[in-house]
Amino acid sequence: MACGPWRCVCTRRAPSAPHSRAHQGGGRSSARETIGRVAAGAIAKKVLAQVAPGCEVLAFVSAVRDVVASEVPLHSFTQAQVESNIARCPDAAAAQRMIAAIDEVRVRGDSCGGVVTCVCRGVPRGLGAPVFDKLEAELAKAMLSLPATKGFEIGSGFEGARARGSEHNDAFYVDAAGLLRTRTNRSGGVQGGISNGEDIVLRVAFKPTSTIGVEQETVTREGAPAALRARGRHDPCVVPRAVPMVEAMAALVLVDALLQQAAQCGLLPAEGHSAPPQLLYGHTPTLYSPAAQAAAAAAAGRAASTAEQAEAYGES
Repeated sequence: MACGPWRCVCTRRAPSAPHSRAHQGGGRSSARETIGRVAAGAIAKKVLAQVAPGCEVLAFVSAVRDVVASEVPLHSFTQAQVESNIARCPDAAAAQRMIAAIDEVRVRGDSCGGVVTCVCRGVPRGLGAPVFDKLEAELAKAMLSLPATKGFEIGSGFEGARARGSEHNDAFYVDAAGLLRTRTNRSGGVQGGISNGEDIVLRVAFKPTSTIGVEQETVTREGAPAALRARGRHDPCVVPRAVPMVEAMAALVLVDALLQQAAQCGLLPAEGHSAPPQLLYGHTPTLYSPAAQAAAAAAAGRAASTAEQAEAYGES
């Protein structure tokens, strides 16, 4: 990927003295501190792939300023599509408009913000907790710990506040494979603080970069009025760079939830790499596993009905 005025995604620096370093923008609020998060997130993704095959975490830029990517199929977009352009948006037409919107503020020394959407597919059911450690609460904390974040929503988010319950509720059904599913996903894959097996869909809002080339009012340490104009290279929009950061934090939260599940329930095997049925299906295999359903039906001498499945899923 080529480097440019705001496109640089590498760590190159201009020729300088042997032991010099880029000290500007290197504080605790710099996105440079996220290198550790991304490294740990890469390991977390490998753990997810090993323990819960098919689980993947993908993010993309869904908005820059007032440019919104509306043609992205959340259930099927790929990382290759995300990385196909410098805006990291799988909607090619929207990506070009995003690039133009960023360049418009860049040439004026200004900055802009945007939104990153993250989709976690194939997440095991039952992760999270019903009260204080709700899965969406842990995701929100993780995302809002990233630099420049100002908003978080999951599922229908703030749009859901405008709907009636009859419009917003996700209807349940049992699919052809015997899995309990929801026909819609307004809950964003988390219900009652616990993952329900649907895609977890979340969005994170990033503010415009604070360090800009436009003169701003400020005060000195002595409290005297002063003017400030930033110098050097600064990103006019951090959103494309934030995509791997969001993915990393989501993966880390999911692995933490898996480890908590292991500690509390002993669901993870001590040896081997395959996930046990309890992890993927909960403690009601007859509801989720077609093989278990057939065995139960054969034992009873008749086919298991949906009503019986629903009863098995209820609390005892």
